Amino acid sequence: MRKSSVFSLFGSKRELQLAALEGAVEQFTEEVWAPVADETPGLVRLLALCDSWLAYHEREVMPGGCFLTTATVEYDARPGPLRDAVARTMKRWLGVLEHEVTVAIGAGELPSETRPADVAFTLNALAAAASYGFQLNRDPKVFDVARRSMRRALSQD
Repeated sequence: MRKSSVFSLFGSKRELQLAALEGAVEQFTEEVWAPVADETPGLVRLLALCDSWLAYHEREVMPGGCFLTTATVEYDARPGPLRDAVARTMKRWLGVLEHEVTVAIGAGELPSETRPADVAFTLNALAAAASYGFQLNRDPKVFDVARRSMRRALSQD
């Protein structure tokens, strides 16, 4: 099939890219968030979320690694609708992580001086590093390193 035939199904290359991003977000939500959504809010759900997130990468649900990490790197310096959509998606995801950290702080599960945005940033950086580290080296031990590091970030060695 020609590229132009594929693009014509979506109206334009940009619309195809936006649809691919939307599909990747839906798949990520189903694979990572849905399995832990019923866990106790706060630290329990946050730890389960980290495990689910890394398992998603380990299972190679998306061939070639994390779609969102790749899209972030690919479009971070390219102004336009796709970059804006990726930025909104990542902001929303970091917001989910921050919320869970905030709940854990409120429940006394994390120290009161914990900065939710810092923890969310750290968890996201660790998951991204595990994803591309595995893709580059094919060494599954990166997921063990990421799990330990995530638990340290959450004061749960």
